[in-house]
Amino acid sequence: MTSTAPRTAPEVPRDGSGDGSADAGARRTQAAAALLAAAGALVVLLLVAGGAPSPAPPGIPDPGPVVGWALPALDLVGQVVAVGVVSLLLVPLLTLITLRDPLARTPRGGGPVRAVVPLALLWALVALPQAVTTYADQLAVPLSGLRPSGLIDAAGSSSQVQALLLQAVLALVLAVVARTVSTAGGAVVALGLALLAVVPPLLVGHAGAAGGGHGTAEVALLWHVLGASVWAGGVVALWWHLPARSGVADAGAAADRAAARFSAVAAWCFGVVAVSGVASALTRVTSVADLATGYGAGGAAKVVVLGAIGLVALRLRGMVRSASTPARTFAGLAGIEVTLMATAFGLGAALARTPTPPTGVVTRAESVLGGPLPDPISLGGVLWSWQPSGVGLSVVLLGGAAYAVGVRRLVRRGDSWPVLRTLSFTLGLLLVLWSTSGGLGVYAGVLFSAHMVAHMVLSMLAPIFLVLGAPITLALRALPGPDVPGGTGPRQLLSAALRSRVAQVVSHPVVVAVIFVGSLYVVYLGGLFDVLMDHHLGHAAMEIHFLASGYLFFEILIGDSPMRRLPHVARLGLLMVTIAFHAFFAVAVMSSELVIGADYYDALGFARDPSYDQYLGGSATWALGELPMVLLVVVLLFQWFRDDDREAKRRDRSGNAEAELAAYNAMLARAAGRDAAATSSRGGSERDGA
Repeated sequence: MTSTAPRTAPEVPRDGSGDGSADAGARRTQAAAALLAAAGALVVLLLVAGGAPSPAPPGIPDPGPVVGWALPALDLVGQVVAVGVVSLLLVPLLTLITLRDPLARTPRGGGPVRAVVPLALLWALVALPQAVTTYADQLAVPLSGLRPSGLIDAAGSSSQVQALLLQAVLALVLAVVARTVSTAGGAVVALGLALLAVVPPLLVGHAGAAGGGHGTAEVALLWHVLGASVWAGGVVALWWHLPARSGVADAGAAADRAAARFSAVAAWCFGVVAVSGVASALTRVTSVADLATGYGAGGAAKVVVLGAIGLVALRLRGMVRSASTPARTFAGLAGIEVTLMATAFGLGAALARTPTPPTGVVTRAESVLGGPLPDPISLGGVLWSWQPSGVGLSVVLLGGAAYAVGVRRLVRRGDSWPVLRTLSFTLGLLLVLWSTSGGLGVYAGVLFSAHMVAHMVLSMLAPIFLVLGAPITLALRALPGPDVPGGTGPRQLLSAALRSRVAQVVSHPVVVAVIFVGSLYVVYLGGLFDVLMDHHLGHAAMEIHFLASGYLFFEILIGDSPMRRLPHVARLGLLMVTIAFHAFFAVAVMSSELVIGADYYDALGFARDPSYDQYLGGSATWALGELPMVLLVVVLLFQWFRDDDREAKRRDRSGNAEAELAAYNAMLARAAGRDAAATSSRGGSERDGA
């Protein structure tokens, strides 16, 4: 909820001039300019790049210009509304001190969150005509040619229509939830729901239609749009919703606090948007010649706009750290950034309708794999082949960047961080990269045996090194605390999440074991594998599940985060039970007469004998499953010995302290006895003399 506090806050007028009629009029003018820029970018790119609707040749079905222009226009409107919703929900998170604070303490009270209700309803109303025009475009018929029965059929057959209908439902749910929000914590829930509503169309849209590398393109597009939504929403929140207001308590301080908090968030959003945008473009623009196409030119224009946004954002970040920046100047630059962002959104909506560079004939195998079939398997191919995976690159890039920033922050403030932990985490990331994007990941898509080896690396080898790298402990030490006394900072939020009821349930040994081992039986022996492998998202979901379940399992066994901790005997017992069930699964795979994923592998035609390859996969599962477990037993015994040694030393120190205290008390008692005896003797002498 907070970021690293700047040295000083920007100068904000406290006399209410920041919200005067002149500034309000300027913001309205800038908003109109931003919308015109977005619409202009949309129209220009469609006309120049060849995405604008044009009459089809005689005899070719044509949905008509209404559908052709309505689709990108509605897409742009939906994106603008989504950014507006995100900006409204970010207002309390950027200004309030704790998540329990009521919305009435924000500079504008609960107005921004209450405004989410009509805006979410508008979002749902935009998604519905999007679904209709999308279906008309798929059938290549005008809107007048659609029938109600056909629309009902589309809801059950078209994935793009289903995604838009799901978005409409989520927007309606968001409107209901927003009516009940009364605290900053409730705004967090609503913000999560709003970002979830952005997702469905991204998973079945333009990226999914790309010829090669579309699995990576889907993940890249997902990060790109989510990062842009948060980034643009935060800028709009600062620019429109958070000026200082006369008559509102702490309005200027709240605006300063919001600018400082969003500064670090914007830096991460820019990195995510830039990297994901480049990754997504590289899946379609594969040569210099592709830059001469309409799609290539549009992508280049978007890169230029993104660079300009980055320069403006860098200037604004410098202003946040300066005490001499007038608020009017800050708001003016923020308005320019909003206009550039609107232009980028218009270009994005146009690119979604612009034909991509030709990729040639895409076979069914290439369509399923997201790339060409690899060469026959060899040691060199397994070691050095490369096919980018969206999931693997996301984990490695985001995880590596976050870990490096955390270590750098500790070093800069004079703290130390063990080098072995950094090396362990790095090795874990390299294993993730190899098993998803490297040679092992390449052959995991065409051979069941390679798939099981990749599964073992993702779930049972890489997580061990990631856990030994202690990323949660690093986060608890490196994340900033509250920027206001008594507030809630990122460190407190993470600590509370780790101790929450949800975390306690998820980290329960029985739950962890069921997730880690039980999912093997469900996925591979329950028939779910065949369904998941036919879809890129299904394959990505398996990779995420393998890695997350493995990390959770090993975290409660050998991790040092403040989650549920078991006695060492219980950890060894849980490990032994898990080993047994894992071995049973491997034997079941080896002895099964039913070929797992038979239709999928037959369609690829890569493995000569799928039954024998499955036997190899089961054997690899057994062997590679036992070796990490042996390593884990060694680590557990070492930790057990180390903890016992620490406890013994603590008891020795405690025993020595108690002995020293007892001796000291005895000495005091003896001294007190001598003093009492001396006093009694002097009293007796005085009585005798008398």
